[in-house]
Amino acid sequence: MPHSLQKTLRLSKRMAELGLCSRREADSYIGQGWVKVNGQTAVIGQKVTSADRIDLNRQAHEKQAQRVTILLNKPMGWVSAQAEKGYPSAAGLITPENRWEGDNSRIQFDEKHKFGLAPAGRLDIDSTGLLVLTQDGRIAKQLIGENNNSEKEYLVRIRGTLSEEGLKLLNHGLSLDGEKLKPAKVEWQNEDQLRFILKQGKKRQIRRMCELVGLRVTGLKRIRMGRVKLGRLPPGKWRYLRHDETF
Repeated sequence: MPHSLQKTLRLSKRMAELGLCSRREADSYIGQGWVKVNGQTAVIGQKVTSADRIDLNRQAHEKQAQRVTILLNKPMGWVSAQAEKGYPSAAGLITPENRWEGDNSRIQFDEKHKFGLAPAGRLDIDSTGLLVLTQDGRIAKQLIGENNNSEKEYLVRIRGTLSEEGLKLLNHGLSLDGEKLKPAKVEWQNEDQLRFILKQGKKRQIRRMCELVGLRVTGLKRIRMGRVKLGRLPPGKWRYLRHDETF
């Protein structure tokens, strides 16, 4: 396709599409002169095509390397994002005292690491387990961006009777908010617990799916996001994502 006919889009959007950074980070990098398009320093609002070569300079790479991602075993009674209705924010657990002694990331704790942390995939107040808090827009996009395909795994304690047909529906065939759900993997873990593997994360999705087949959820714990597992991280404790770990 001739260059002039190729679809153009904003440079910041293209950088986010390529997984270089988030759109907001892209605008910040462009504004500081840290981005080149085909060897020329880029400007805010610039349009590009998929044929254009985009490079980040050393300062942008260093800035990204300083960003941290924190894994927390969220206890009940804490909210994933901002404090609300008298419930504290899970980010309040990120203190040097609460760091898990099994953390072998070799990252030195810094108060700066507590700023700009955003949850990548929330957990309800009454759910527990793996909560990912990150300063890195690329990781957030990978876990919760529109086109993300990463698995989230949960152990779900239930009450009620589940028929074979109900189990089939949990795997595929249910709709929420007028929209068909993506196929899930749901199987018995033991006599009162199911294991759910989902590739999407609608609000209170598992609880609502269970209600549709006549079950009540009495406990919900997330044990994995992508390739990263909760493992032996104790409730209320946190650790850094190591440099050799990827979602």
